[in-house]
Amino acid sequence: MEGNMERILIVDDEERIRKLVRMYLERNSFVVDEAEEGTEALSKALQNDYALIILDLMLPGMDGRDVCMEIRQYKETPIIMLTAAGDESNRVHGFELGADDYVVKPFSPRELIMRVKALLRRTGTVPVDNQQTVLGHVLSFPGLSINVDARRVVVEEQEVTLTPKEFDLLLYLAQRPEKVFSREELLRDVWNYQFFGDQRTVDTHVKRLREKLGRVSERVPQHIHTVWGVGYKFEVAE
Repeated sequence: MEGNMERILIVDDEERIRKLVRMYLERNSFVVDEAEEGTEALSKALQNDYALIILDLMLPGMDGRDVCMEIRQYKETPIIMLTAAGDESNRVHGFELGADDYVVKPFSPRELIMRVKALLRRTGTVPVDNQQTVLGHVLSFPGLSINVDARRVVVEEQEVTLTPKEFDLLLYLAQRPEKVFSREELLRDVWNYQFFGDQRTVDTHVKRLREKLGRVSERVPQHIHTVWGVGYKFEVAE
């Protein structure tokens, strides 16, 4: 039965937190592994294919930022970062290193489970807007194709590797060209934040997304257009 259940890695140096999170995850039919410091976490993350990693920012020895950065060199496993309240600069830095979401300590275990399930849903098959041109669940634009089912992005005939949240953001915008989305809307619909969330999260992900697309093409990053004072839209020049 375990082979059909999603496996999650919890990384935190506090045993009390690991036990609490494990209990709630197992109640929701997840299989759980644990690590209490960064080196052990990195080893397990690289040796196993986890559905998701819950990673504390402050760890003894190798901290969560370094672990996240190293994981991102090899894998795109969804990562939820655990951070201390008021630690905004570190949260933003965590996003820049490739984290997909964050939860602030002290946190509600139910909120964490909600975030876990939401992120796993977002990294699964995403429905496609029927009004957009779709060829076998592929969105096609000048210099860019997005394979929805395979979660694969090709820029100028070269595949570009994105984190799960970067892919979600690109797909969400590309499904609705010319529609302007506020940062609040993007937090709600892409991150599933309804009553909370740092709007800088959106800006950080857009920046990283443009940088990755820009390594291959000059024109494709320009599809993601900033609407000053409002948010973003996907725009394709004629």
